[in-house]
This record gives sequence, C-alpha cells and structure tokens, in this order.
Amino acid sequence: MEQAAEAAWAGGESAGGGTVRARGAGGVEESRERLFRLGAEALTDPELLCVVWGPGPRSPGPLQLAGTLLSRDGGLKALVQEEPLALSLLPGVGPVRAAQVLAALELGRRAQRTVERRPKLRTPQEIHAYLGPKLGALRREVFHVLCFNARNVLVHDARVAEGTMNACPVDPREVFAAALTARATAIVLAHNHPSGDPEPSIQDVGLTRHLISAAQLLNIKVLDHVVVGDGAYVSMMERGLFPDTEWETKRGWSANGGGG
Repeated sequence: MEQAAEAAWAGGESAGGGTVRARGAGGVEESRERLFRLGAEALTDPELLCVVWGPGPRSPGPLQLAGTLLSRDGGLKALVQEEPLALSLLPGVGPVRAAQVLAALELGRRAQRTVERRPKLRTPQEIHAYLGPKLGALRREVFHVLCFNARNVLVHDARVAEGTMNACPVDPREVFAAALTARATAIVLAHNHPSGDPEPSIQDVGLTRHLISAAQLLNIKVLDHVVVGDGAYVSMMERGLFPDTEWETKRGWSANGGGG
C-alpha cells in the first residue's frame, strides 16, 4: 500500500520505467544510491537535503524542492537560519520536513564541537574552533563568557545575553556573576555577528574596555574578546584593541596570575 502510494505521488509506473524509477523521480533513491556508492561527501547540498527528507506526499519532488530552497539568497546558511515555523510555512516543506532538516543541521554543528567536557583553549584560533559551530549560524547576537582556571582549562561557558540581528545589550553584572560563580582566574569574552562580518564595532570596543576595567578590580584577567562571523573571527587582543596592548601582548594567553 505504502509503495503504491509512493509510486503514484512520484508519477506512477510507466512503460519500461518500473516502480523503482517512479519512486526515484523525486531524486530520493538516486541520491541514496550515490551516497552508499560514493560517500556522503560526494553529494550536492540538494541531494543531501533530499536524502534527509525522503519521499513525501507533496509535489514537486524532494530533489526539485531542495534545489528551489537552496537557490535562494544565502543557500544552505539561509536555510539553517530559518525559524522552524517560518521554514515549515514555505511551499512544499511543512512541519515534518522543517523539523527533519533543522535537526540534521544541528547534529552537524554538534559533531564539530570539541568532545572534551573541559577543553584546554590557549589561542584565539582554538576559541573560534570551539565557538564557531555554536554561534556561526545564529540569527541573533549572543554574548558568551568563557571562564578559565589558572591552567587555561575551560571550567564554564555561560551565555549571558541574547539580542537582535544587530545588537546585544550586555549587563556587566551578568558577565562577572558567571566568572565569580565559576571561580575563574581569567575569562574570554565572545559574541557573534549574524551578518557574517566579524569586524568589531565601535560599541564592541567600548564595551570590551569597560569590562576589562571592571575585571581588574576583581583580579580577573580578560584574555581576549573574540567576535565570530561566517567562517571567520576577529581577536581584539591580536588586533591591539585592548586598552593596554603592550601589557596584554607580553602576558599573552596565560590565565595564571589574574588581572592585576
């Protein structure tokens, strides 16, 4: 019964075509066969999306629908940034397909994260590798405080603020409450730019200097402020945007010794 309905949705059996060809008219069977023959990395974005969805009760077929969605401005990134409800309302998608693709994309992001529960992060590059999969595809700005012990081991990762697409108000009390609760020797500030451009704004620099001044009173060292963009980042410490660049450069990325 199910196979017959699937064949009817895909266009039915035709002379010389057979049921398998009819099911494959939407691209599902062909994409699955290519995946097993060549590996998932050989498939195009529409083919991968087609495999995730599988055949469904709507027209057009999954491969055609996937190609249409991914041809929009932003492609796969635009798709992963869609709100679940908005995605489900797109023609031919619906709640089931929306949930399937967003869950698959989230699994992909989580697979990129470090497997260590308390990783040792010693450079801006390692901070970006840790945070990139988590922040890179968000549609809103968020602000994180990474709390470290004296050996540069991450003991707590706190999201202390969430904002809009182009702003994120940060309360210094929330920043240092997270650091003090974790008994951190040092912290790294981090936030994302949903536009994809990690270049710090004037407001970013002003906030960073304000927080550094407050941290010195608490004997907490601010190691860096990393801005995450689309596959890129900017380290304010490396850029020389800290108020005492020479002192920070000499001390480098060492959490030992506090902020005094």
